[in-house]
Amino acid sequence: MVFIQLVFMLLVILIAAEVFTNALEHLGERLKISEGVTGSLFAAVGTALPETMVPLLAIFAGTANTEINEEIGVGAILGAPLMLSTLSLCLMAVSVLRKRGMQGHLSPESSGLQRDLDFFLFAFSLSAIALFVPRDLPAVRGTLAVCMALIYFVYIMLTLRASARLVKDGHGTEANEKMFLERLGLKVNMPIIVAQLALGLVLLVAGAKGFIHGVEEASAMLGISALLLSLLIIPIATELPEKVNSILWIRRHKDTLAFGNITGAMVFQGTLLPAIGIMLTPWVPQREVLAGVVITLVAALWLRLLHARGQLRVWHLGINGLLYVLYLAIALA
Repeated sequence: MVFIQLVFMLLVILIAAEVFTNALEHLGERLKISEGVTGSLFAAVGTALPETMVPLLAIFAGTANTEINEEIGVGAILGAPLMLSTLSLCLMAVSVLRKRGMQGHLSPESSGLQRDLDFFLFAFSLSAIALFVPRDLPAVRGTLAVCMALIYFVYIMLTLRASARLVKDGHGTEANEKMFLERLGLKVNMPIIVAQLALGLVLLVAGAKGFIHGVEEASAMLGISALLLSLLIIPIATELPEKVNSILWIRRHKDTLAFGNITGAMVFQGTLLPAIGIMLTPWVPQREVLAGVVITLVAALWLRLLHARGQLRVWHLGINGLLYVLYLAIALA
C-alpha cells in the first residue's frame, strides 16, 4: 500500500510540474521579465516550498522529542542543497543525454548562473563556518545568521536589476505553448495565470507532502535513523518539483530556466534556511552533516569552474552525480 501511495504521489508531482511551469512561462512573458528572474526567483522559491516546510515544521511543530526534531531539521536544511547541487543537476543532464550526447553543450545565460553560484558558495561557506561556532556564543551565531539573510536580500535586488538588460539581449521569458486553462476555453489574463500557478503549486505541495509521508513509512520499515532519513530520503522526495521542472525546461532547450530553477533554489536554501538552523538547532559538525556540507560546496565549485571556462557539457554534470554517490558511501559506511 505504501508503494502504491508513492507512485500515485509521484504522478501528482509530475502533473503539477507541467501545470506550474506552463503558467510560469506565461507569467514571465506577461511581466516582460528575463528567464533568469523566472527561473532563479519565481520557479526556485515556488517549488522550494515543499522542502522548506519540512525543517520548519520539524523545528517548530515536530514531535515531543526535541532531539529528533532538531536532527530532522538540520538534515532537511542541509540535505536540500546537497541534492540540488549533485543529483538534481546530474538527472537534468541525463534527461538530454540522448539528444545532445555526452559532449553536448549546456548553455544557460552566463551572468545569471555566475551570480547564483557566487552567492550560494559565499553564503553556504558561512553556514559551514557556523558548524564550528559553539552554542555558548550566540552573538557570533546570530551575526552569521543575519548576514546570510541579508545575502539573499541583496541577491534578489541584483537579480531583478539585471532583468531589463537581459530581456533586451534576447533572454526574455517566452511561452511556447498555450496555457492549460486556456485550452478549457478560458481567456488568458493575469487572474487566470495566477489561478493556474496556484493550482500547480498546491498540487506540487500536496504531492510532495504525500510522497514524504510514504517515504517516512517505508524508511521506518527499513529502520533508518532520523538524521539519515532527513539527509537522504526527505530531500529526494521534496526536490522532485525542481528536478521535474528543470528536466521539462532543458528538454525544450530552455537551459537558462532549467539551471536557474535549481541554482536559484540553492541560493534560497543556502541562505534563509541555514540561518534558521544556526539560530534554533545545535548545528554541529557531525560526520554525516560535515560530509554533506563539504560535498555540496565541492559540487557547486565544480559547476562554477566549468562555467568560468565557458565549456559546460552534458558529461560534466555526471561528476556531480558521482559526488552524490560518494556522499552515500560516506553516510552509509
